[in-house]
Amino acid sequence: MPSDLRQDHRQDRWQDRFTAPRPGFPHGAADAPDRSLYTCNTSGACEIHVWDRASDVHRQVTRRAAGTSLGALSADGRRVWWFDDTDGDEVGRWMTQPFEAGPGEGTPVPGVPQGYPAGLVLGVTLTLIAVATDEGTGLWSLPSGSLSSGSGDGAAALLRAFEDDVDLLAVSADERLAVLARDAGLEVISTASGERVAVLVDPAGGELDAFGFSPVPGDQRLLVRRDAPEGVLLGVQDLEGVQVLDGVQVLDGGARTPLALPPGEPLAEWYPDGKALLVTVHHQGRSTLHRHDLATGQSTALPVPAGTIDAAGVRADGRVEYVWSSSVQPPVVRVLDVDGGDRVLFRPPGGVPPRGPELEDAWVPTPAGPLHLLTARAAGARRGTVFLLHGGPHSADSDRYSAYRSVWTDAGVAVVHVNYRGSTGYGTAWRDAGHGRPGFPELEDLDAAYESAVGAGLAEPGRCLVAGSSWGGFLTLLALGLQPDRWAAGVAVSPVADHAAAYRQRPEFLQAFDRELFGGSPEELPEVYAASSPLTYVDRVRVPVLVLSGRNDPRCPPGQIDRYLELLRERGVPHERYGYDAGHGTLVGAELIRQAAVQMRFVDGVLG
Repeated sequence: MPSDLRQDHRQDRWQDRFTAPRPGFPHGAADAPDRSLYTCNTSGACEIHVWDRASDVHRQVTRRAAGTSLGALSADGRRVWWFDDTDGDEVGRWMTQPFEAGPGEGTPVPGVPQGYPAGLVLGVTLTLIAVATDEGTGLWSLPSGSLSSGSGDGAAALLRAFEDDVDLLAVSADERLAVLARDAGLEVISTASGERVAVLVDPAGGELDAFGFSPVPGDQRLLVRRDAPEGVLLGVQDLEGVQVLDGVQVLDGGARTPLALPPGEPLAEWYPDGKALLVTVHHQGRSTLHRHDLATGQSTALPVPAGTIDAAGVRADGRVEYVWSSSVQPPVVRVLDVDGGDRVLFRPPGGVPPRGPELEDAWVPTPAGPLHLLTARAAGARRGTVFLLHGGPHSADSDRYSAYRSVWTDAGVAVVHVNYRGSTGYGTAWRDAGHGRPGFPELEDLDAAYESAVGAGLAEPGRCLVAGSSWGGFLTLLALGLQPDRWAAGVAVSPVADHAAAYRQRPEFLQAFDRELFGGSPEELPEVYAASSPLTYVDRVRVPVLVLSGRNDPRCPPGQIDRYLELLRERGVPHERYGYDAGHGTLVGAELIRQAAVQMRFVDGVLG
């Protein structure tokens, strides 16, 4: 055990944070409101659970060594669907089983091939399944009732095959139309034939996304999100009058009147009557919840505690349920009753973990604009400071509960979260600043964060570490090469060291993301890929490096790390590697604890 975690009560405290119950959002069945499905880790790993609200009985329905994170309920509530991959490699197939069944009773959905999940819609009469492979994306269809009996009869039929990367987003309430994300726009197709009905594009070149059709049968309004220079906008596009099979119509997805919402990154869904929207806004590291009335155009803030909302939804009776946490308090499912009262909806079995450290806000002026830091003080005497870099890059650190943050502070290390350019919740210009030269704006912001923290007395030169996971792991390795005088050590979890090699080992849908981020493929832009690769600067690394990686990770393939570590070894740079049997991260609590212990032992060796 690391030195600062050896005392029994300290050891129990930090481990309890990783094993404490973490319930996901309870998604209800469309036509069976008393049946819900959610994820939870009470068995030691994230698994699928169901909840019969009428009897208030909760049951775990999956049990796999690597855990299970994708699941859904059929519209009639009679069947559970879940995705079965191999040790976190994200390649697998959809399984289904009766609501009453338990772990080990799922069977593959007949007729649907193995691949990466690209969308699932379980309608009242129609089920659509999108599966991505290296050859493209297939959209499969079957009648929903063919599996509800539990007989396993009825095979899915291929509705349409795409050569490119496509995501299935939603189906209209009358189940005539489906909307797909394709390129930067939206494609509307007929669910009967698979043929294209309409295309939604933004004339200004912004990217479009869809949050779903109105839940009212016959109402073809589609809730559309648009990335505009002034920010992320929401609007309602009415598809009424678009006749199926009448040919392609290009609808101006950018000409809608945007909804008047608070600034930030919005996520939205419809109220059951189609008259209002429930909007979650993520802005500057915190979340707010709003009811937007479509008739009046007015948004009303709902009374929720300060913190982060991971998911939210509206019940048929108007109650709003949401998953919430703060830096101090662990995640819980809460409900806003129609009378305005706010309460905990349910608590999974298990102890309540210790509180986390409070976060403080700091703003750093930079030439690109204000840089937001979230800081946490060390428990007891400060041994050093770690600058934590989130993944994504289009994500953000926020006022949420984090067992990982607490491990550092309990070990006497202060934490500085850096919401660098690329982070969400600060506008589209800030989010997209790294396109075309990934890594460089982020490191400029990291440098500004370092200078500010040292100047404010939050950090001491010579005792600063940099750490991150996924994109943050890549940035960690890049910082060790391009800012070698700043850091005493680096911890990179699931990183990329060689972008060109990673591109060649990734599936097509991830290659498409790279092409968007870099501006093309490695063959088209070899200099750009090389300039952003930590491998290019490995000869400048002088401090200890710890790399943790999943052996089955399709997003940051472990093979491209090998050459980087080999060159460190040749140059005599101290380094360690910890591999684990999972994909891009782990869903297993015991593995998270092992990884935290490995990192703190490494930190002990650096800071003493």
